[in-house]
Amino acid sequence: MTVSLRGTREVRKNCQVFHLLGQLDAFSEPTFQKVVLSHAKETSHLILDLSQIDFIDSSGLGALVRIAKHLEGTKGTLQIVSNPRVTQTVKMVRLEKFLKLKNSLEEALKDIQ
Repeated sequence: MTVSLRGTREVRKNCQVFHLLGQLDAFSEPTFQKVVLSHAKETSHLILDLSQIDFIDSSGLGALVRIAKHLEGTKGTLQIVSNPRVTQTVKMVRLEKFLKLKNSLEEALKDIQ
């Protein structure tokens, strides 16, 4: 059995950055959401670096929406560093305006002041 999603977390200034690779799917989504939301208590500004994600399905998108809504409710922010595959999937379900997609980590960090 392989792990479909792996990642690391780094704390920067006033935000946390999660660098993820693999697949954000129905198998990995419950743990992914639980881990991210547990760390959201430490700071309300999160960046999810999905630039190395190979695949995202509706479960993964659902988790991103739930995390974004949670942070909205706590006056926090969520920035998502995307890649063409993730961007295409997000646009397919018309969530690109709700989920703040960025082209690079530098761009995402710039938007957190």
